[in-house]
Amino acid sequence: MPETFKAFVLDQKEGRLSGQVLDQSPDSLPSNDVTIAVEYSSLNYKDGLAVTGTGKIIRQFPMIPGIDLAGTVEHSHCGAWQPGDRVVLTGWGTGERYPGGFTQKARAKSEWLVKIPDALSTKQAMSIGTAGFTAMLCVLALEHQGLAPGSGEVVVTGAAGGVGSVAVAILAKLGYKVTASTGRAETHDYLRSLGASEIVDRSVLGDVSKKPLEAERWTAAVDSVGGTTLINLLKTMQYGGSVAACGLAGGADLPTTVFPFILRGVNLLGIDSVQCRMPKREQAWTRLAADLSPAQMDHMTRVISLSEVERYSKEILVGKIQGRTVVDVNA
Repeated sequence: MPETFKAFVLDQKEGRLSGQVLDQSPDSLPSNDVTIAVEYSSLNYKDGLAVTGTGKIIRQFPMIPGIDLAGTVEHSHCGAWQPGDRVVLTGWGTGERYPGGFTQKARAKSEWLVKIPDALSTKQAMSIGTAGFTAMLCVLALEHQGLAPGSGEVVVTGAAGGVGSVAVAILAKLGYKVTASTGRAETHDYLRSLGASEIVDRSVLGDVSKKPLEAERWTAAVDSVGGTTLINLLKTMQYGGSVAACGLAGGADLPTTVFPFILRGVNLLGIDSVQCRMPKREQAWTRLAADLSPAQMDHMTRVISLSEVERYSKEILVGKIQGRTVVDVNA
């Protein structure tokens, strides 16, 4: 690679946040033990919060955002990785405390990296990205609680987003009856093409109810919305059902009662992709390679350049982005 490389850099001066594509020196990278020639990153909801300054994701500037990346090892000072190895990096503070994936070159700790399964290209790894990885962690958690095909209706909230799209596709391929919850009528055909058998408007789960419990419906749920939606999911779960909660697009508050837990045995499963331990990471990526088809990944993915990151960061926060957005850092 050339001596300098391009990266999308966020800076904050006098309280004003700005981002631009700049030439960077390798000396600007942290002194970690693996240098990666980055090929792709992706745009996740947290990236949208970071780039727009809507959420306090980044606290030290200047910073290269981007919470994930995929590429090829260029240099390694550890025995675990060799030049030419294809790797994916998600979480561990990447793009928050440490320079992230919106760059042509990165330097990471060897223990943060996962080998990209042979069945996936680097682009496909980022078609999955942090959002898809999180969706797979949700599915694994639900399976661990005993969920199996044929056991009932599984609902996915925020279904047209990144986590939701991958969750719908995975669950449908595994043989579940998947209901997609969305507020965007224009995404209905898209969600059906991913395998959703039914679509409900998000108002079904978004209306405030004072009842501690409602009629039982769902056997399991993948929820990236939080807030009132999560409250209503808990109230409408079947006996012994489980909710995998992984997001807060609809709010962080959870003012509810204990009745779903003590009267129906409902399980609320917290999903964290940032500090997830390596055995679970490797299991998730192995399953993702098996449970998502290339056609599905292509169907749910758009590709943008570094210069378009700021524009699409604004759009992801207002629900205008469907599926996954891959960032081609060399475009």
